[in-house]
Amino acid sequence: MSTVDTREATLVRVQRETFSVDEEINRVRSRSTRIGGIATFLGTARDRSEGRDVRSITFEYYEGMAQKTLREIRERALREFDVIEVLILHRYGEIAIGENIVLIVVGAMHRPEAFKACGWCIDELKQITPIWKCERTPDGETWVEQHP
Repeated sequence: MSTVDTREATLVRVQRETFSVDEEINRVRSRSTRIGGIATFLGTARDRSEGRDVRSITFEYYEGMAQKTLREIRERALREFDVIEVLILHRYGEIAIGENIVLIVVGAMHRPEAFKACGWCIDELKQITPIWKCERTPDGETWVEQHP
């Protein structure tokens, strides 16, 4: 695996274990001294959905295809926005209420582009990435079809 492939693998990940937001922000910050603005989106597991109590959430994903889609989202963001670096991280498996699920970190010279790219990345991830969410409620399990 080349250095570029190894570096990209740390910037686009689907993993079971939780992550440190600070460590991931520093991973992006260390990529360039030209970065003057960093925008983040952190998604966490909430205890209510569609008016129902939620006890936990499980994420499943299409191995290989989810990672490929996230890499494509990163590459498009780097091409289409005036940004320096993009990190995309999503967890899978059972996630307890309050735990981290997804993190997008975008570094740019200026904040407006960082914000635009970050928002675009999470919206695109929700629409096209083959990752599925199952919510455990007091009434049983519910697979979530829509991505708000």
